Amino acid sequence: MTAGPLAPHASRPSTGIAADTTDLSKVYGSGDTRVVALDQVSISFRAGEFTAIMGPSGSGKSTLMHCAAGLDSPSSGSVRVGTTELSRLNDRQLTALRRDRIGFIFQAFNLLPTLTALENITLPLTIAGRKPDQQWLDRVVSMVGLSGRLDHRPAQLSGGQQQRVAVARALASQPGIIFGDEPTGNLDSRSGAEVLGFLRDSVRELGQTVVMVTHDPVAAGYADRVVFLADGRLVDEMAHPTPDRVLDLMKAFDTRHPRTS
Repeated sequence: MTAGPLAPHASRPSTGIAADTTDLSKVYGSGDTRVVALDQVSISFRAGEFTAIMGPSGSGKSTLMHCAAGLDSPSSGSVRVGTTELSRLNDRQLTALRRDRIGFIFQAFNLLPTLTALENITLPLTIAGRKPDQQWLDRVVSMVGLSGRLDHRPAQLSGGQQQRVAVARALASQPGIIFGDEPTGNLDSRSGAEVLGFLRDSVRELGQTVVMVTHDPVAAGYADRVVFLADGRLVDEMAHPTPDRVLDLMKAFDTRHPRTS
């Protein structure tokens, strides 16, 4: 399925920094159990850009995303969304920022079992007291293939369909930045390609910002750039990635950064 043209009124300029970290470190435990998940990571996610984060298991990919999205607190360093320094927000302000300015797509669907698919999709907007843009909502629903399932509850949907609801929910409010942790991990290759293509179109046409953790070189190929982590540090970056180039670089990492048991 190919998405149609986006509404002209929805366009917005793709300038500035959507989120950034400075000297970001995250440490778990202490003494013999101390683990450094992130080690002074400084990175900017430019507005209107699709960034993929890659690296071996345990490299700090998801931790970086969770800290940048305000889902986890850093041990040291700073995180900003736009010009807002997250450490200066109280819990209520942080919750409001995540609700109003950030979209999330995770492998764990986090759907409410008593709500229909449509109610789950529009829940963040309902909580914020906002009405959805019906044209945008219709397009999101069509793209992820849920037009005939909107009245179904999560228990009546397959795992792949539940993931599509989660994807549509993140996109429905047209947030300033979307964070995805393997967002198409539970979709078949065709559905996954459709969702990634839609995210890509959102970046190109709306100036939307997408930051995606993935292990899949094909998914990374949809991004404008790929950043690579190893042992909690940024070790490389690639602009205009292709699946083959990403795969070659990942193979090189296995040589330069051998995994230890």
